[in-house]
Amino acid sequence: MSQLNFMLATGGTGGPISLPGLVLVSIVVFIFGGLLGVLLSGVITGRTLASSKAEAAAVIDRAKDEARTEADMIRLAAEKSALERKGKLDGEMESLRSEMRNSERRLSKREDLIDRKEETLSTKEQNLSEDGKALAKRETAISEREAEADRMREEQADRLQEIAGLSRAEAKGELLARIEENSRLDIAKIVRSVSEKAEEEAKDKAREITLMAVQRYATEHTSESTVRSVAIPSDDMKGRIIGREGRNIRAFEKATGVDVIVDDTPGVIVVSCFDKVRQAVAVEALQRLIADGRLHPTRIEEIVEKVRGEIQQRVIAAGKDAALEVNLGGLNPKIIEAMGKMCYRTSYGQNVLRHSIEVAFLSQMIAEQCGLDGKLARRCGFLHDIGKAMDHEMEGGHPKIGMDFARQHGEKDEAVLNAIGGHHGDIPATTFYTPIVMAADAVSSARPGARRESMERYIQRLNDLQDIALDQPGVIEAHAIQAGREVRVMVDAARVNDDEAYLIAHDIAKRVADEMTFPGEIRVTVLRETRAIEVAR
Repeated sequence: MSQLNFMLATGGTGGPISLPGLVLVSIVVFIFGGLLGVLLSGVITGRTLASSKAEAAAVIDRAKDEARTEADMIRLAAEKSALERKGKLDGEMESLRSEMRNSERRLSKREDLIDRKEETLSTKEQNLSEDGKALAKRETAISEREAEADRMREEQADRLQEIAGLSRAEAKGELLARIEENSRLDIAKIVRSVSEKAEEEAKDKAREITLMAVQRYATEHTSESTVRSVAIPSDDMKGRIIGREGRNIRAFEKATGVDVIVDDTPGVIVVSCFDKVRQAVAVEALQRLIADGRLHPTRIEEIVEKVRGEIQQRVIAAGKDAALEVNLGGLNPKIIEAMGKMCYRTSYGQNVLRHSIEVAFLSQMIAEQCGLDGKLARRCGFLHDIGKAMDHEMEGGHPKIGMDFARQHGEKDEAVLNAIGGHHGDIPATTFYTPIVMAADAVSSARPGARRESMERYIQRLNDLQDIALDQPGVIEAHAIQAGREVRVMVDAARVNDDEAYLIAHDIAKRVADEMTFPGEIRVTVLRETRAIEVAR
């Protein structure tokens, strides 16, 4: 190549070449080089294409081999899965066949049992049919015998009427009279036996429950009385309280609604009023006026209004404290205020609010012993006397007034309303809680020291007890003892036997319970004795 170039450069002669010749030579060389490059590129490209085709063929062959292998593996896996599924289905089919065979055996047994029952029922129906026929025959025979007996009784009655000379009505009346006379003692014995047994059991249980309740709720009891008199330092203060021409005392009575009694009793002025709240306002206001010393209508009205507000706050506080003590919520504010007023109310010397709290706890304990709702019983007992807070302002007894007031101010429980209205027997008891409240009320009122009575009422009760006892036939003496808690009755032994004595005691106790009002209970004791007296001469 170098030689050729050299020759081209020298023009083949070995001498120097001219510029045009050099250009021509360069062009020839360039063309020759391009042809040579094309030839070499073709050769190389041919070789590359052949190699790529061979490689592609090899890749395709390998891919086909892998695809055939994968297809074989998938086919094997599918055949294996199909075999497993077929085995599982065969097992399930075998289980279903076993269950069907078991069901067929059970159905066969049931069919046999039903067949036997049908045979048994058929036998029973035949027996019943035969028994029915026999019963029909017996009924026919009995009817014939009854008709024959009626006919014979009619004949005997007619025959007896002819013999005795009495009409049928007269004979019937005489027979009933003899039966009544002969049965009286038997009835008395039966009543005595049954009543004694029931009373003994009931008294034991009631005594147990009552004693338990009283012991659990051990509270002090003292008789109370609302203050009615105001002490004054000197008799000159009476004139200042009356004022010029009575203007001070009139202003005081008008502001408080009470009556002020100024008499010759030294050192005391009496305040009289049925409303114990107004009385409390008047007493405290009068005490403050006496201590202050300024007595004129304006000052009186100012002090009375101030004391009234304080008393009202005390009333509300007392009602809230009582409701909190018995653990009762949801009470209407008016009901709380009414209960608070009862801290100034007394009944036979017993504070009514304290009495209501005690009845609430006693009712709860008795109810719980009887398996009832203690909380509901406590609510019934707490509100049972609420009517006493306003009975001096309304007509009617405090049970009805209290029931209407409680219903008006949101009390909806029928047991509570019935206990309020029926704890004195004014209306029939509709729940068990009403008699429980009645029992707790009697226990609270009858406890020693809980109440006191005036001498007139005490004497009247003793006389009533003796009069009721003396009204009974065969009674010769009657004496009320133990402050009217017991009446001893003496009967004529010649006219009254032991069983009749028991009936007399029962009748007296019933009349006392129906006709008299008393706290607690009254025992009736009938005594019958036979005395054999002989005189030696």
